[in-house]
Amino acid sequence: MVTSKTIANGLLRAIAILAGVFVLLMFLYSIQTVIIYLVVALILTLIAVPIVRFLKLKLKFPHILAVISTLVFFLLILAGFILMFVPLIISQSENIAMIDTNQLQADYTHIIEQIDSHFGIDTQKMITESKITSKINLNIIPSFLNSVLGVLSGFGMGLASVMFITFFFLKDRMLFIKSAKKLLPDAHEEKILHSIDKVNEMLSRYFIGLIIQMSILFTIYLIVLLVFGVKNAFVIALITAFLNIIPYIGPIISSVLVVVLTMLGHMSPETHHDMFSTTLYVFIGYCVGQFIDNNITSPLIFSNSTNSHPLEIFIVVLISGFTFGILGMIIAIPMYTTLKIIAKEFFPENPVVKILTKDI
Repeated sequence: MVTSKTIANGLLRAIAILAGVFVLLMFLYSIQTVIIYLVVALILTLIAVPIVRFLKLKLKFPHILAVISTLVFFLLILAGFILMFVPLIISQSENIAMIDTNQLQADYTHIIEQIDSHFGIDTQKMITESKITSKINLNIIPSFLNSVLGVLSGFGMGLASVMFITFFFLKDRMLFIKSAKKLLPDAHEEKILHSIDKVNEMLSRYFIGLIIQMSILFTIYLIVLLVFGVKNAFVIALITAFLNIIPYIGPIISSVLVVVLTMLGHMSPETHHDMFSTTLYVFIGYCVGQFIDNNITSPLIFSNSTNSHPLEIFIVVLISGFTFGILGMIIAIPMYTTLKIIAKEFFPENPVVKILTKDI
């Protein structure tokens, strides 16, 4: 017989569970940066393990030396990627310094006149009446510089933290595995080990697919930039292709970036008259590249690596982006894939798990 005391105890138990879940989520949210560092370090470890194994087996490196050499290799790649920005920044600075403001004003006036004659409006009057210039806040410049410095300092700390964690993940990998096996309950040891093997397999396929996708996009972008004579085409193509590692908003950022860089690259007096037309053609070329990627490359590459519906991926990336920012969007897909594999291994009869993992 259900009594009021039983109902009250059930309600109290439910409230306690909800409160515990809420506190846990708040705690995880408060340490989200640490969680991201751990996840990024784990991803780097998965990528580094084959390199460490190669150095040990083929080149006979001691274990510690193989680990350090692999991390140095990663840092050199990162340093090389950053250094590629230097000639690009110098080149664009020189282009800005050579801007003919009189010619730029004449082009602006010509565009305004064309708009007025085509649409029958007084654009200059609308701009004056809207008082746009009076609303420009120049205080945003020092604020922007402070934000940039904050990002750089945060990146430096994050890089050091990730490398430190990755070093110990690689150095003591076998120790971690042995310790984990001792801690695993005998009833679930086989399931956990099978989950780990499956996760390693799926994540390896995912990251290989990601590298193939960026390589194809890099080739398309490079061809477009070379055809239209954009300076620093190799660096721009590499940067804009790499930005596609950020799901959904990466292509938007890369398109905006290439438009800005193409315009800056054609602001010299010799190429000023081709600035708008060349930028338009490059933008169209990038749109074609994105169309090919979204409809041909990505479906073929990732259909076998994540085994998830596009709507699933979109929702997961969206939630991760709102919760953890850009880094959350980057790690959303591998983390979601990992959770699906674990859920299928431990809760195969759950109806929700069955629906989400039917293709795994």
